[in-house]
Amino acid sequence: MKQLIIVAAMFCAAGSVTAQNRDSVKVQADSIWIQSDTIKVGNFVIIQKNKNTDRFQEQEKAGNNKRVDNIVSFHSESMRNKKRNQNIATNWGILDLGFANLNDNTNYTTAQSAGYLTTVNGNPVTKNNFNLNTRKSSNVNIWFFMQKLNVTKHVVNLKYGLGLEMYNLRFDDNISFRSNSQPMVFNDSVAFAKNKLYVGYLTVPFMVNFNLTPSKDNGLSFSAGVSAGYLLNSRNKQISGERGKQKYKGNFNLQPWRVAAIGELGIGPIRLYGSYSLNNLYKESTGLDQIPYAVGIRFSRF
Repeated sequence: MKQLIIVAAMFCAAGSVTAQNRDSVKVQADSIWIQSDTIKVGNFVIIQKNKNTDRFQEQEKAGNNKRVDNIVSFHSESMRNKKRNQNIATNWGILDLGFANLNDNTNYTTAQSAGYLTTVNGNPVTKNNFNLNTRKSSNVNIWFFMQKLNVTKHVVNLKYGLGLEMYNLRFDDNISFRSNSQPMVFNDSVAFAKNKLYVGYLTVPFMVNFNLTPSKDNGLSFSAGVSAGYLLNSRNKQISGERGKQKYKGNFNLQPWRVAAIGELGIGPIRLYGSYSLNNLYKESTGLDQIPYAVGIRFSRF
């Protein structure tokens, strides 16, 4: 009997231990929560990195960036096309740098009798006295603005503007211009280190422009037309060792108006211009027949 009681007590103890182990496991099981990419142990959450998800997110991000880039590129191109295809486009502050020269058709025998070419100390003015230093004779133009008006599909356009044309005619000889009681030209007795006739005009150009590549910002184009300028200022600037620097202002019997044939050639970002006067630089009463012209490079957007 005593042995039966001991065996029963042992079974009870074993059951109690088993129950306690089950409860312990149950508590632990209740405190652990597992998902494919997340493990929760009590108050702690462990997130496992999912390579496939990250790869998908990276691909989606790259796709979004590509779409954004495409949208920005399309928007920029649309803005350029819209700006390029404006019916009226304005360009401000254009600069021309070029060389100037004279086409001299004067009959100096006739001109001597007109009285404008004065003989001083028995030294008459001849054609050689008007020879220019072509390396230092310049044409500088500042255009306040130029506009381009579309006529036919941006291929045929009208160009017009307003600006200053400035000619600096550098003479190799000691020729002098004066406008005292009577305008005259004579050979001076002084050798000049610098002898320049400056002539400035307020000018309005008008051209027909042909743009052969309207879909490009800098393509192939050319323009031709005329310009009309009004004489604003003229002076003879001379520098010599005997007299120093001197300036003589006056109209020197120059024509008050200048009409010229003008042209422009655009090849990519490079633009060249040319100008040839259609009338004489001087008044007919002087007997002189000299036609100024210039060629150079133009710094312009169109």
